[in-house]
Amino acid sequence: MYLKEEMNNYLVELLPDSEKWMEDLEAKATRDNVPIMDAVSMQFVTQLIRMYQPSRILEVGTAIGYSALRMLSAHPEASIVTIERDEARYNQALEEIRKNGKDNSIQVILGDALEEISKLDGKFDFIFIDAAKGQYKRFFELASPLLSSKGVILSDNVLFRGFVAEPETASKRHKKMVEKIRDYNKWLMQHPNFTTSIVPIGDGVAISIRKP
Repeated sequence: MYLKEEMNNYLVELLPDSEKWMEDLEAKATRDNVPIMDAVSMQFVTQLIRMYQPSRILEVGTAIGYSALRMLSAHPEASIVTIERDEARYNQALEEIRKNGKDNSIQVILGDALEEISKLDGKFDFIFIDAAKGQYKRFFELASPLLSSKGVILSDNVLFRGFVAEPETASKRHKKMVEKIRDYNKWLMQHPNFTTSIVPIGDGVAISIRKP
């Protein structure tokens, strides 16, 4: 496996206690079977946010607003634009963001990111891709022109449960997805304008920055 379960459990045990709103959202995601970033990876992302102090953040894939709220909690001065194509989750995200009093800092757009990204104005210092994995390459191509000169792009789930390393172990319904992610990872690592590192935590996180 890309990260042994015992090691992941150890890292989870080391995490600081979550705030009540985080626990409530995590419980809601579990109850409603909504995929959100795992605790260890989310801690890693928020640490990057603290380091980079991005003024503007673009998130592709809102779900119920958990990661947007977590990123904002790491840098409350940031403004976040996040895109969600599922109307039910979009409405849930709006509710959670308003409940936490963050609707002035987080803008949620309902629509397909493949169409909505090109409508955005200005630059973003931090771009987080966590949506339809089969479209990651296109998301990156659309979003990268919006990245500020010293910005960073994160892609989540790039190890896809460890199957990318052992594609023959993937189930029949996952094989096509695994192939697309493997292609994306190879493309990303060979990108002429970006340098990328893949961190084997959670479901795998790729960190891409522009080459000087």
